[in-house]
Amino acid sequence: MDNSQTFEIFLVCAPGLEAVLCEEAQEKGFADAVAVPGGVTVQGGWPEVWRANLELRGAARVLVRLGSFMAFHLAQLDKRSRKFAWGDVLRTDVPVKVQVTSKASKIYHAGAATQRIVTALTESHGIAVSPDAAMVLKVRIHDNQVTISIDTSGEALHKRGHKEAVGKAPMRENLAAMFLRQCGYDGLEPVVDPMCGSGTFLIEAAEIAAGLQPGRSRSYAFEQLASFDQAAFDAMRRTGPVDLTPRFFGSDRDAGAIRMSTANAARAGVGDAITFACHGAGEVTPPDGPPGLVIVNPPYGGRIGNKKLLYPLYGTLGRTLLERFKGWRVGLITSEPPLAKATGLPWKPLGPPVAHGGMKIWLWQTPPLR
Repeated sequence: MDNSQTFEIFLVCAPGLEAVLCEEAQEKGFADAVAVPGGVTVQGGWPEVWRANLELRGAARVLVRLGSFMAFHLAQLDKRSRKFAWGDVLRTDVPVKVQVTSKASKIYHAGAATQRIVTALTESHGIAVSPDAAMVLKVRIHDNQVTISIDTSGEALHKRGHKEAVGKAPMRENLAAMFLRQCGYDGLEPVVDPMCGSGTFLIEAAEIAAGLQPGRSRSYAFEQLASFDQAAFDAMRRTGPVDLTPRFFGSDRDAGAIRMSTANAARAGVGDAITFACHGAGEVTPPDGPPGLVIVNPPYGGRIGNKKLLYPLYGTLGRTLLERFKGWRVGLITSEPPLAKATGLPWKPLGPPVAHGGMKIWLWQTPPLR
């Protein structure tokens, strides 16, 4: 499989964010981006796979559809798996893990199907298979069609590679980036987070403003594939010092969170652009200059504890923003509509829920406050 060949690339995202990720993929120049349940499909070759991992802020993983064939029984699966061109992509010195799902097919036993594919890989192609391998081969059998994909990301893409410390209930970086996009953040306006935790929203916003690639600091599974071209990928990856106007402001009542977010921002290379302070949400004040975006991920849900204790917190936050942040837009993430309403803020109609950590969360947005 050479680097000029094109195939379907599947960009995985949290359910509820497909349209937002599709918009980002289109902006980044990925061909034929189409939102589908659970993600976005685009067309491209290996350079597009590398670039998707490196540059897309909203993707959770990047899967490559290597090919497909029909199989109506296990013997057919065995024969066609042996003929599949695994060696074009997989290396014999890099073990793989095989994951098979089967639905609405005559081959209904995923375990038996897995065994046939493992045998084809090891006996016909000399490729090692291990249940602990970092390289994951995904085989989906649906309506008797066998579709073979490889997870080219390795670790999930929200792990940018420069954040060591996270808080009690962290916002994933890819979700934060998509919520910023939904709020209309343009990279130019100031951003305030009055409950900043580990600093995720502010670090993402500063990186967007600086034009930094989200995946610049990490490694990927695709670097261990036969199709990988190190020189071509190195030419894509941009690193270097960042010159940013300090227009990002975070605060938290937890001094440990402020130490954590300060260190995380420094590792990401945007520490000089973000001002952190230790105080409660009721003490937050707008910075000098034009209005911008307040974005906040307050405590909510079973992950925190007694929900009744949160109503005063949300009420205080809402009053503070209404009194002090005239002209600013607000974005707030919570799983609890009554808590959002307790702020008294003038919310716009809700968009679709987003799956996160086993619960449904919503982005609540206001127009500029009056």
